[in-house]
Amino acid sequence: MLTEKEAEVEIGKQTKPKSQNSETLVGRLVEVNGESFVARLASRGGEFVSERMVGMHKVRIGQVGSYLKVSQHGNDVIVMVEGTWQERDNDGRVEHMIRLSPLGEMEMGGDFRRGVSNYPTSGAELHALSSMQLERIFSDNAEGGYKVGKLSAAKTTDVFFDASKFFGRHAAILGQTGAGKSWTVTSFIQSALRTMPSAHIVIMDMHAEYGDKEMGVAAHSPFPENKVRCLDARDLEVPYWLLSFAELCELFIDEDDPNAAVQQALLRSSLIDLKRETNADADLGQITVDAPVYFGMDDLFQRIKDANKRSSDFGKTKSATFGKFDQLLVRMESLLNDNRYDFLLRPVRRTSTDSLAGLMEDFVGLGGDKKAAVTVLDLSAVPIDVAPMVTAQIARLAFEFNFWNPLCREFPIALVCEEAHEYIPRGDHPRYKQAKRMMERIAKVGRKYGVSLVVVSQRPHDVSETVLAQCGTYVCLRTTNPNDQEYVRAMVPDSAQGVLAAMTSLAPGEVIAMGEGVPVPVRFQVNRPNPPPNSADIDFTKNWRHGGTEIDVKQLVRRWHKQTR
Repeated sequence: MLTEKEAEVEIGKQTKPKSQNSETLVGRLVEVNGESFVARLASRGGEFVSERMVGMHKVRIGQVGSYLKVSQHGNDVIVMVEGTWQERDNDGRVEHMIRLSPLGEMEMGGDFRRGVSNYPTSGAELHALSSMQLERIFSDNAEGGYKVGKLSAAKTTDVFFDASKFFGRHAAILGQTGAGKSWTVTSFIQSALRTMPSAHIVIMDMHAEYGDKEMGVAAHSPFPENKVRCLDARDLEVPYWLLSFAELCELFIDEDDPNAAVQQALLRSSLIDLKRETNADADLGQITVDAPVYFGMDDLFQRIKDANKRSSDFGKTKSATFGKFDQLLVRMESLLNDNRYDFLLRPVRRTSTDSLAGLMEDFVGLGGDKKAAVTVLDLSAVPIDVAPMVTAQIARLAFEFNFWNPLCREFPIALVCEEAHEYIPRGDHPRYKQAKRMMERIAKVGRKYGVSLVVVSQRPHDVSETVLAQCGTYVCLRTTNPNDQEYVRAMVPDSAQGVLAAMTSLAPGEVIAMGEGVPVPVRFQVNRPNPPPNSADIDFTKNWRHGGTEIDVKQLVRRWHKQTR
């Protein structure tokens, strides 16, 4: 006589359809809703086996971030493992449970399609995926050849990005210090150059990690010599006459000055007059206050100085502007006499309106004796108080280049924003107003003109939410700060947010990618860059144990005096 429990099991065996492939069967669904599934993993001989042979490869069952397949009535749904746990049934036996996130469906021809239209019901079979089936998921992207790494859960399976969606719809690379952001950026760009040698990538290098100099000493760029052009932002010269009226006000005028309104009015009229007078013989159409045309900074200073001491009746009657520009003149004179700002306020090469074309060519890699697919702009020596303004001009150059380019669809530009939190912050701090406004403009409408952003930051919580929200692909490295974790979870587009819980345990160079650039959320190890960037950690143990090269303090001080690194 069978017990009631044994009878239920026997009835289940008779009514449950036999699996067509018992080799890959690992469990059955017990709960289904629109966001996730729960399955009970199968046991063999009363014990759960965590590894199975599928084809010629050993597969670990239930590893967080790995993929499985739910099959029912000829429909196959690809799912990702979010977590596992144990329960005990009424008889005290251990049952292994697993939570799954549905990602998409395998169609009749074996092609993967994102999204689920045919949901399974409880009792559906859960199968392990072979290496061939995993590769099929990434097969559409594989055609482009943009290979970026290997699956963490299946080391033999390559991961491919859709390059057009990754670069064309903005991307974010986020992770704390030491997680491998610089290596990831370098690896992604090296891979892009191998498959797309005519790329147009501009890197704003805040710490001299990608160029051919490190602390003023010759170094090697991690990109092929015939494909990269490394420029010190000071040598490139982003001249003052490219600044908009609002940016010049931000540079010269203190908003708390009681005479700020009068100063802005005079600055506006003086700029328009000087720009029109200086370029009177050029066929430039209507010149406005924001027109990117040359004017003399010394001429502007003199006009303001004259207005500040203007009087009549041989000095007996002072004009309405007398003495109203004292603080403005002090600020201007201070900046003009500071050689750190010479690249901006006293350019040597960019001294005419015609020189703008040469600046634009250098910027996108078309200038010089060779064309470059990657332009590295070294901003490490730019004074910190003017860095946001310089980054604003770089973003403006990228946008304006393709906005006025009739062939913009054939000349897409990607702007890599290293340490983005330093100049595209959350909040409304006036110091970052122009840089933030320009970056947000690119984030909102840049893709229409072939201009995209790759936002790189160690503090995503401090980056403009407008910029991050516009990113189509997120590449997340190890992140342990709770505020940053929550901020990223709120931004990511995919429903498989459970896998983001693994952000705290990712290895260096290991990432979780999700969004439009990948067919499914994926955890993978980034290909090791060769050569690596100039960002290796300093070996405290070695240098403190054995000592280093003798330090020439006098030379160090001379560098400080001359502001050269």
